[in-house]
Amino acid sequence: MNLDAINWWAVVAAAFSSFLLGGLWYSPVLFGKAWLKETGLTEEQVQSGNPARIYGLSFLLALVGSAVFAFFLGPSPALPFAVGVGFTAGVAWVAGSFGINYLFERRSGRLFLINGGYHTAQYTLIGTILGLWH
Repeated sequence: MNLDAINWWAVVAAAFSSFLLGGLWYSPVLFGKAWLKETGLTEEQVQSGNPARIYGLSFLLALVGSAVFAFFLGPSPALPFAVGVGFTAGVAWVAGSFGINYLFERRSGRLFLINGGYHTAQYTLIGTILGLWH
């Protein structure tokens, strides 16, 4: 695919929106407390990480995911297609892959729903932005 055919501003906006969604999703406002409980992490452990590294690499990974998704969708995807493919990618590819790991790791169904739900919402949002802005 031609790199010039991709709307890079839409890719950056999609990555930024998924980054913001993650901040809200894993905050105490939504699922942060449940996520901490299900992962076995404490607030102190979370705070002890290197925030520049964690947030910087998280944004970079969101940017890569958004760019590859833009390549997958093509330069002018129809909105219903982009949203549907985003939802399907989140549910079937990401959450489904988490599900396999979580079964073998004996992780809870609740953690699966929190993390799988985020990535389903994330890719649906990315698809929405890429479908609207091309």
